Amino acid sequence: MSIIGNNGKDTLSINGDEQFPMQSVFKFHIALAVLSAIDKGALSLDQLVKIDRDDLWKGSWSPLRDENPNGGNFTIEKLIQYTVSHSDNTACDVLISLIGTPKTVEEYIKKSGIEDIKITFNEKEMQEKWENMFQNWTTPNAANETLKIFFKNKNNLLSKRSYDFFWKTNIETTTALGRIRGQLPQEIIVAHKSGSSGTNKETGITDAVNNIGIVFLPNGAYFYISVFVTKSHENDKTNDKIIADIAKAAYDFYTCP
Repeated sequence: MSIIGNNGKDTLSINGDEQFPMQSVFKFHIALAVLSAIDKGALSLDQLVKIDRDDLWKGSWSPLRDENPNGGNFTIEKLIQYTVSHSDNTACDVLISLIGTPKTVEEYIKKSGIEDIKITFNEKEMQEKWENMFQNWTTPNAANETLKIFFKNKNNLLSKRSYDFFWKTNIETTTALGRIRGQLPQEIIVAHKSGSSGTNKETGITDAVNNIGIVFLPNGAYFYISVFVTKSHENDKTNDKIIADIAKAAYDFYTCP
């Protein structure tokens, strides 16, 4: 886990430089890479992308597929919303294909100043074998630095339009609401992205229960938090609570008199 608060003056990490499988956390990075391509003029938010019925990935998490079983034409804006806010696997892999390969995403993030990240597989490839998820990894400290770099946007990595859209989309996340924001007051704004591996049926081990994000405090301040739970023998509710407990402790530290 890694926490950065008080305008960067407070830092705390436990196993902060250890490599953890990202699972769907990498959709955060994918959206950034696609928005960068949009800012360069290679794509546009209102560009339509055709997804045929045969392209819809069955047996995987995909609200897009469930809502559009026959496929359709979708704007890139809508695909990013599906990918980030709803963690859609179909939309995720379509976005990757628009800009190249998973390595294209990795290279963009590294050029932005983050070294501790590896993105080898798209979502479909990652789920073909349990061990594949370990080839898509980052560290808690690197995840927090990624949050910080792109939220501060000092070098204008994203245009204002892309920046505003990206963070609004993270605030609208509908998945893993029992993690970072699980014990926070309902009115608190959290921009976050989660990732989950599920439990290995053979070993009973859960290798990825993740959440990275920014918690916006009532006084206008905020803190960055990235928590990765791995090699857990606990159930989903307990794994979520581990992250929620950490986020609540950080929130209380900054808000309690």
